[in-house]
Amino acid sequence: MTDHPVEALKAASSHLRGNLAEEVASPDPSFSKDGQVLVKFHGFYQQKDRFEKTKPPVLMLRGRIPGGRLSAEQYLAWDHLADSNGDGTLRLTSRQSLELHGVLKGDVKATLQGLQAALQTTKGACGDVVRTVTQAPNPWLRPDLAQLDVVVDRLASHFQATSNAYAEIWLDGERVDPEREQERLYGPTYLPRKFKISVTVTGENLVDLYTNDLGLAASFDSKGFLDGFFVLAGGGMGMTHGDDTTFPRVADLLGWIPPAALLPVAEAVVGVHRDEGNREDRKRARLKYVIARKGLPWFRAEVEARAGITFEARAIPPWHTTPVLGWLDRADGSLALGLSIRSGRIGGPLKAALQEVVRTFRPALQLSPDQDLILLGLRPEDRALVEVVFSRHGHPLKALDPLAARAMACVALPLCGLALAEAERILPDRLDNIRGALSRQGLGDRSLIFRMTGCANGCARPYTAELALVGQTAKSYALYAGGDPEGTRLAFPVAHKLTLEEFPSALDRLFAAWATQGLQREAFGDFTARLGADELRQVLELKAEADRVSPLPWTSDSPLP
Repeated sequence: MTDHPVEALKAASSHLRGNLAEEVASPDPSFSKDGQVLVKFHGFYQQKDRFEKTKPPVLMLRGRIPGGRLSAEQYLAWDHLADSNGDGTLRLTSRQSLELHGVLKGDVKATLQGLQAALQTTKGACGDVVRTVTQAPNPWLRPDLAQLDVVVDRLASHFQATSNAYAEIWLDGERVDPEREQERLYGPTYLPRKFKISVTVTGENLVDLYTNDLGLAASFDSKGFLDGFFVLAGGGMGMTHGDDTTFPRVADLLGWIPPAALLPVAEAVVGVHRDEGNREDRKRARLKYVIARKGLPWFRAEVEARAGITFEARAIPPWHTTPVLGWLDRADGSLALGLSIRSGRIGGPLKAALQEVVRTFRPALQLSPDQDLILLGLRPEDRALVEVVFSRHGHPLKALDPLAARAMACVALPLCGLALAEAERILPDRLDNIRGALSRQGLGDRSLIFRMTGCANGCARPYTAELALVGQTAKSYALYAGGDPEGTRLAFPVAHKLTLEEFPSALDRLFAAWATQGLQREAFGDFTARLGADELRQVLELKAEADRVSPLPWTSDSPLP
């Protein structure tokens, strides 16, 4: 077999330049087919409204924001550009990034320059590179979590592509001879596919560490100083319906390393993906497939040899993630306010309220991997004033139920070219379905982690949720259950081609079984995992027909904590 055409395009692109400079100067409202591939490395995707064929194509721009940390000025820059050059909304992603939607090709250069003026960039937020490095949020100003900032910034800087193409094309920077450029870490064809890194401290897994290509959980000595990292590798969410050679996967624990080994080990893991990843089939190109194919012992030994270290065998502590929503006290006496943003979409009254609060009180901000927005450093005496602003804009601060607080959905229709079904736009109705079924079964005081995506690529991390809907056709979904509440275990398919009309009945049957067969205070994910797929299908009164139920996804044989 030969390499995928994208590999040839990358090799011939003069380090991601291609003909983008000429295309951006052209009045054509669309980038060429090759241009649409290359602009992903610069941080944006071209999209077309699939229901309004007469509308011109638009661009979705995604920020590369290490740890989701922003100053007030930086947030306001994004907010202004959403109004001036986008569709008037901002969207928080599940990887602590901000997205601008609806940007026209003719406005993209000015938009990127506006972000650059605020010390923001989209370079490397998409494409076959190490993308935005995520980290555990720290609304409390905890000393252990605060030590992650420098780690995340260092990783983000270290793995940024060195190509000068972004500066030349979008920022009118000085031109560099591409023949003299070298991508020290990536090489001329970069990585076979995207690569995701996340950093947390042991015990706090709001980052969904096990879904990353490389996960790092910091440990601390008796004085509270960072003394090393538990290293996990090989997680990833994407798959293709009906193709058992593709699968979601949770990461394996490789072992523990001291701080000095961080960059050598990270380079080694990325390097194995670069050298061993599948460049013939992009659906099977992520690091998880390398580990599945070559085996975990081989992978661990290869990383050790490349990094010049030996992993220390240690048991990773259990996870007990702390909520980050609502008013929270900080160690310096100030307050944080964690806002749950439905599907990450900031628009209308909420956007106006946030704009006024940020402009008036100048908090720092941190985005969370659950599509939340956290305002940091507010004065206690301003708390009532902040609440008045939100109330005046028709968005009063009220405690959400735990279901809504942890639910996520991807964008899906109408703009995502991969979406098979709806997600973001119909999430509220699905949450109502779940609340209604819980109430009917006497479980009104219980909750679960629910996620929804418009296709099998898993952008809202459905495969580690306790319950999930994954778009399968235009009008039906695969129903998943059994994920661990702390994100360490994969969910499994229980039903396929389930329509939205069938969803409430399926919930009633599942929750009735939970109410009658569940152990005391047993989480829904633990209950469904204990019963298993076959028994749950009997609960749903489904026949295991070939066109209805597929085999379970491939999972790691490695033990999880």
